[in-house]
Amino acid sequence: MIGKISGRIDYRATDHVLIDVRGVGYVVYVSDRVMAALPGNGEAVALFTDLLVREDNLQLFGFTTLVEKEWHRLLMGVQGIGAKASLAILGALGADGVSRAIALGDWAAIAKAKGVGPKTAQKVILELKDKAPGVMAMGGTVAQALGTAGPADDAVIETPVAAMPTPDNNAQSEALSALANLGYSPSDAAGAVAQAAGDTPSADTPALIRAALKLLAPKG
Repeated sequence: MIGKISGRIDYRATDHVLIDVRGVGYVVYVSDRVMAALPGNGEAVALFTDLLVREDNLQLFGFTTLVEKEWHRLLMGVQGIGAKASLAILGALGADGVSRAIALGDWAAIAKAKGVGPKTAQKVILELKDKAPGVMAMGGTVAQALGTAGPADDAVIETPVAAMPTPDNNAQSEALSALANLGYSPSDAAGAVAQAAGDTPSADTPALIRAALKLLAPKG
């Protein structure tokens, strides 16, 4: 299994890049969001990868975070979601957006991805909702970005890839843990934290916990 690629970008196409790793070129398929965050041709890059093995083909898919890679793996397990649809969902929403949509049961957000219809989006929510808390908790420890590097020809020194602003994954994972300790179910806690993080992306852990508790409070 090829879990990570570090090298230099030779060229980019619409949906993939060719990464040269010490003279060997790897074609890596990426989402629109990842493509927009990558450096230019000739520059160093590092991506987490997932290898899809078929009878007549091997395909590598690249991601800037392990959380994004995990969502790709889970999305691919849903009937009707292939690699292309998975990348479309991640490209449209990002890993954090997917986490929030699935935790909140927001199938309409999933359905905004190109090629994903309402029925398939609803199936994604149904099959993956219980997975959201675990993936969201991953964000606090393994969602580090990989990226561009210095000029050396024989090594890639990783620095962060330019990426779109995202909520504080560590705050979300800590808030989830705190709510679990208070006795809330993983799915309820994930939904409340996702909504609170979506309302205030810059919120720290205490603020997320307070907001989530308000959302979880009995109504009436």
